Amino acid sequence: MADKNENMYKKKNAVSRDNRPQFPKRAVVTGGMPYGNKTLHFGHVGGVFVFADVYARFLRDRIGKDNVIFVSGTDCYGSPIAEGYRKACEQGFKGDIKDYVSRNHEAQKKTLADYDISLDLFGASGLGETAKWHNKVSDAFIRKLYEMGHLKKISTAQFYDEKAGMFLNGRQVVGKCPVQGCQSEKGYADECDLGHQYNPINLIDPKSTITGETPVMKDVVNWYFKLPDYNGLLKEMVSDMEKQDNVRSVVTKTVKEFLEAPVIYIMNDYMEIYKELAPKMAEHQLIEEPKKTSFTVVFKELSERDEACRMLNERQVRFREGKTLVPFRLTGNIEWGVPAPELEDEKGLTVWVWPESLWAPISFTVAHLAAQGRDTEEWRDYWCDPEAKVYQFIGQDNIYFYGIAEPAMWMAFQDENLENMSPSETKGHLTMPVLVANHHILFLDKKASSSGSVKPPMAAELLDYYTAEQLRMHWLGLGLGMRSVSFQPKPLNPLAKEEDSDPVTKEGFLLSNVFNRVVRTCFYDVQKYYDGVMPVGQVSEDIMAESEKAVLEYERFMYKTEFHQVTYVLDSYIRKASKYMAKAKNEADKSEDDNARRQYLIDTFHMIKTAAVLLHPLAPKGTEMIREYMELDESLWSWDHVFSTLSEMLGKDSHKLKFLEPKVDFFKRHPSQY
Repeated sequence: MADKNENMYKKKNAVSRDNRPQFPKRAVVTGGMPYGNKTLHFGHVGGVFVFADVYARFLRDRIGKDNVIFVSGTDCYGSPIAEGYRKACEQGFKGDIKDYVSRNHEAQKKTLADYDISLDLFGASGLGETAKWHNKVSDAFIRKLYEMGHLKKISTAQFYDEKAGMFLNGRQVVGKCPVQGCQSEKGYADECDLGHQYNPINLIDPKSTITGETPVMKDVVNWYFKLPDYNGLLKEMVSDMEKQDNVRSVVTKTVKEFLEAPVIYIMNDYMEIYKELAPKMAEHQLIEEPKKTSFTVVFKELSERDEACRMLNERQVRFREGKTLVPFRLTGNIEWGVPAPELEDEKGLTVWVWPESLWAPISFTVAHLAAQGRDTEEWRDYWCDPEAKVYQFIGQDNIYFYGIAEPAMWMAFQDENLENMSPSETKGHLTMPVLVANHHILFLDKKASSSGSVKPPMAAELLDYYTAEQLRMHWLGLGLGMRSVSFQPKPLNPLAKEEDSDPVTKEGFLLSNVFNRVVRTCFYDVQKYYDGVMPVGQVSEDIMAESEKAVLEYERFMYKTEFHQVTYVLDSYIRKASKYMAKAKNEADKSEDDNARRQYLIDTFHMIKTAAVLLHPLAPKGTEMIREYMELDESLWSWDHVFSTLSEMLGKDSHKLKFLEPKVDFFKRHPSQY
């Protein structure tokens, strides 16, 4: 039975040139924007940016570098930045809030460069030219939604600190998330640190971070996008997503959770008060489950649930809300923010940070085109064409925004009426993005957050112990697309013993040990026996077949963004190359057969060339060094030649290599590891 199951697996996952995945003609890749109140901790780089970078590099090789735009930037606005600036000033920072953000932006930019993150533009929503474009895009975005009738003005209660004499936004209020089952450490004004949104009035035990006092509620007016109206369209969208093999289950599962009917979970101790209030509530369903400590009340409409919550609050009943769609706030009254358009005489509003960060990649695309002297209207060729695709790399906590609010707003631009909208690709309209959401990357088995109790190491700090390529290879192999995984660097693990191996270096040693040895051996043999002139000729049939299989498997896993499987394919292929080389070289050396030696070099250099092309997005520095010493141009990376032999690419039977000095490493260890 085991053999039968294995054969079925192999058949299902068999690859050939006849069933290769289809890639777009053009693509935008985005990485989740880090807040401008901090430098980058390891989760920013190891949980998002490395994956986005690898995919952007792969697409450049796969569909042409001129057809790919990779953008991200510092998220300059929002209460986390305002609060961070306030604390920095208390600690002696001199300068205005723009100086504060600029300092952090430059530090983020340097760290990303140190990790070889190949962004075409790492902008900043509140700085320089990108800010100018972002302000224009934000204004046009909101005005268009308003003109098409997709916004409504809502008066809501907002936290107000009477002692400080100010309204409180976002992270200036801290309490407990009211969403049932939420494991968040912190609930803020209207969302928790896991991305759940709720009515501010339902935040449990709120406290002002400014004074520590319990704030009161005062009414304010803001503009909201009518997100609950899109429940049906979003259900259609997620149904389509479930049929796509390049969309992760964590995305569809999370989106579906928010498309449920509005519910309230009430502690069983309050059953009598509920029974007293129930006749006054809108029509609803009561669900009692004997083994649970709470019962469930299900409503048809959000407004009906909100009214019920109001009644329960008045009677001081303990309850939690279920996940559901709520109107998506677009504006606020925080001073440091993108200016909102003045609609219906509502003046002085700024754009809430979350919605403007959703269209910021569009702003950055426009800014990138402008910086290159290209027509800024070209952004539509990347964002509004069914032959193009947008890949957004995010953490799982942000799926609500990128997987629900964003596609709903994108659909809203199609028409004034819901009946005429569709989640399908429509030329001229914004396309639905492919979300690549990673699970949490833990630190020493605990969730690490710069705002939580477990402080993560800074990304720059890790480069004191590892090379960028070692860390890139390790993070890619963790399998964050399937589950949360712990990052356990030995130098920073107080429980690690001296004799323990370092789990972070395993994947990197494949390159610095195994692949290095393969490449160096071949170079030194060419220099020893052929005066540095590499033999070029027909590759053995079995080597060609093995190489084609690796290319096709790699391509399929890249399409599905299964990066841990990509690293497995590379590990297997490189070790096969090493094994083949050792055996073939040994036989040639023993027999002193020049034909055998030439064939071993022809075969092994084909495997080196293939491995280098596949490794190029993952380990760019080492592979670029291989290309340099092989005296090949950048066409080596093009997938137009991925199945070609060096003989076919060069059109000749020999090729002069650059001289390789003794003990030169293509893939280096960190100095501390020698």
